[in-house]
Amino acid sequence: MSGGLAALLDDIAALAKAAAASVDDVAAAAGRASAKASGVVIDDAAVTPRYVTGFSPSRELPMIKNIAVGSLRNKLIFILPAILLLSEFLPWLLTPLLMVGGVYLSYEGAEKLWEKVSGHTPVVTDDPVATSGTDHEKVMTASAIRTDFILSAEIMVIALNEVTHEPLGWRAFILVIVGLLITVGVYGVVALIVKMDDIGLALARGEGFRARFGEGLVKAMPTVLAVLSNVGMIAMLWVGGHILLVGVAELGWQAPYGFVHHLEEGVAHATGAFGGFLGWLTNTFFSFLVGLAVGAVVVAVMHLIPRKQTTGH
Repeated sequence: MSGGLAALLDDIAALAKAAAASVDDVAAAAGRASAKASGVVIDDAAVTPRYVTGFSPSRELPMIKNIAVGSLRNKLIFILPAILLLSEFLPWLLTPLLMVGGVYLSYEGAEKLWEKVSGHTPVVTDDPVATSGTDHEKVMTASAIRTDFILSAEIMVIALNEVTHEPLGWRAFILVIVGLLITVGVYGVVALIVKMDDIGLALARGEGFRARFGEGLVKAMPTVLAVLSNVGMIAMLWVGGHILLVGVAELGWQAPYGFVHHLEEGVAHATGAFGGFLGWLTNTFFSFLVGLAVGAVVVAVMHLIPRKQTTGH
């Protein structure tokens, strides 16, 4: 009897060790997947604050919460089932779909750049009242969630590529963890960024260094938000261009990305200790140029179509 009990305890211990190893494997896989997607995560955090800039401070956190919920819904309800099914049955379709997203990001970035350079802000509706207050908040929140969808798709596909060797169930579980961690991380950082001026005001009510630090924080935040807005615009062009470069290479046209990758490696090897960063910067620069070129074409077409329609009437 005691021998049977000992064997049972050994079996339980073995199962516990196997479960612990599985948890460790899942955590490691989730960590690798998240790290691989970190570049797009940074872009996501940089892009989002511009959507809440200019709103009442009391509406900033509710807007971020709504965008975060929309982002989580994008990842877990729409993107995750779709990419898992595609990876099982139509893996060749993932790249073209990502490239469509890359074109959209390039268009968004180029449109924002055009608005900045031309000083032209598009009129969303003929009735200015319709885009003020709550309606304007809904428009901007919906726009942020649309942009997030593309970035989230890129994040989840990058993460998927890191765990393709796992069984389907584990793949799904790991991607759920990645989606949750990244969404909480990104929008936690975004909330901190946009509320930093309120933190500064609270600190400024104190005395001495605390008050001076708070005042400096309040003065700096408009500049920080403006810089982040520009970073977000550039990030959309960079990520969009990179998706397109990698996409055309995966579809068989190796020359464009081969050229960029060759330059990246050359810069990395020639610049010593800073080689990794400067090589990445080289890749990023050419990805930005591709995104800008593609985005500019789409912006030109989108501006030309309304003009033709107006002329036709």
